[in-house]
Amino acid sequence: MPEGDTIHHAANRIRPIIGGTVPDEILTPHPRFGRDGWPQRLAGREVLSVDAHGKHLFIRFDGDLTLHSHLRMTGSWHTGMVGRRWRRSPRRAWLILRARGHEVVQFDGPVLELLTESRTRFDHRLQALGPDICVPPFDTERFLRRLRQDDPTRPIGDALLDQRTVAGIGNIWKSEACWEAQVDPRRKAGKVSDDEARALVDLVHPRMVDSATSGTNGRDARAYGRDGRPCPRCRTTIVMGRLGDDNRSTYWCPGCQR
Repeated sequence: MPEGDTIHHAANRIRPIIGGTVPDEILTPHPRFGRDGWPQRLAGREVLSVDAHGKHLFIRFDGDLTLHSHLRMTGSWHTGMVGRRWRRSPRRAWLILRARGHEVVQFDGPVLELLTESRTRFDHRLQALGPDICVPPFDTERFLRRLRQDDPTRPIGDALLDQRTVAGIGNIWKSEACWEAQVDPRRKAGKVSDDEARALVDLVHPRMVDSATSGTNGRDARAYGRDGRPCPRCRTTIVMGRLGDDNRSTYWCPGCQR
């Protein structure tokens, strides 16, 4: 699943193409949108902003209309010059917006909806989101309050994936946060001290902000995907295990993460 830094990077690529302009063309080729009439409803409307919160992306048009996207496990955003070959089949395109000789395409995004701006402000899914790990300055104390309101018997690695606690951390950055803070991801959240909890987000936050700018999601991983290889810090062999209700792959160093 694309994580928060990937979605912020997508917003950064989309914004120069359609931000502050009326798109030349809006298409919704997927059959599920055939009766919705989004191209007609959005025709002639200026894109006021393109922004992200956690794993959610919002394209806001004048007239109180917002396109809301969540890519989940299958979706992706493409940007490029009109006419350039896409990385995925055109049959998998759900949304196309063209402006300034370029185009923005969403492929396979299971959550794509047109909402009124007022609905986005009161949507319970969106209002429940925790502080965004990719937006400086990060609200560490708000994260800590939400963590302490959660189940203290839950493994801390699993707790970091809860978007109500902190928005934007996924499977890669969960492992990286625990490695940075030298915390075993299997440890119960209630056994993680406040200082350790703060370190989990404060140490990984600048890496995610940098990735949101550069698009280097996980390429400099110190723990994720490195099972069987030496830990960059103590040279103990990194291991991988399954964690949480969703049995998500998790990587850690048994030598320096306690």
